[in-house]
Amino acid sequence: MMTRKRKLLSNAKVCDQLNFVPEQLQHRTTHLEGGHRDEGKDQEGIRSQYFPINDENRARLRFDFFNQPCVDLAKAFIGKVLVRRHSNGTELRGRVVETEAYLGGEDKASHSAGGKRTERNVAMFMKPGTIYVYPIYGIYLCMNVSSQGEGAAVLLRSLEPLNGQDTMRRLRAARRREGARVLKDKELCNGPSKLCQALDVQRCFDRRDLGTDTEVWLERDPSGSTGEVVSAPRIGVESHGEWATKPLRFYLLGHPCVSIMDRQAESKQGLAAKLEGQPATILHSS
Repeated sequence: MMTRKRKLLSNAKVCDQLNFVPEQLQHRTTHLEGGHRDEGKDQEGIRSQYFPINDENRARLRFDFFNQPCVDLAKAFIGKVLVRRHSNGTELRGRVVETEAYLGGEDKASHSAGGKRTERNVAMFMKPGTIYVYPIYGIYLCMNVSSQGEGAAVLLRSLEPLNGQDTMRRLRAARRREGARVLKDKELCNGPSKLCQALDVQRCFDRRDLGTDTEVWLERDPSGSTGEVVSAPRIGVESHGEWATKPLRFYLLGHPCVSIMDRQAESKQGLAAKLEGQPATILHSS
């Protein structure tokens, strides 16, 4: 009987040790779950000694990459590779070629203009690297990623398909009318809602961490090449006064997967001449 009692006491001590959470860690976890930022500190610093994060994917970009001002992040996204591990096992990959920056409270075109925080846009106020997925027209989705700055986020506008084009094409076809023509590779992800369809980005991805998620993440481009980046006004924000003309859209000059080219912006930046005689970008096949 005494032996049994000693075993029970020993097991209880082990459970107490496993369940013990330091007070400062409890506070930090609560702080993050509430949707607040802790900028300047790497959120990945808190790791379980029993279940360490798998760091085998050296190309994957984590918190340090996303933890920068919104405009800087929007530019830094250009040339990076968005990866979506689909339910059929295929890794759908696309190189980011177009983004838009939404600066938070001061930005009248932003969902968080004036510091407005709602159940819909709370991801914009969470730590940098948080995915913000919202519906438009009731049927389409757009994918954004939070940055530094209260309520600031980057909209992913267009991708260059790199891998899994057949799956992307099937996913796009499922949302199109029967008998519609087959989409070319450059048409699969050349718009914010199109890329969400092609990569099967779902509403439930909202508030996930792009730096640690197992179904969608961002990687460095192994080629390391990008090209000239154009700064132009954003699309669809014409009713927001001076913010409609601010050059907060960024895209790769001359890339066939960009949703809309802005020749006036290219000319102002002296990039039009560079485009002449430039070889066409080669799209990767699946």
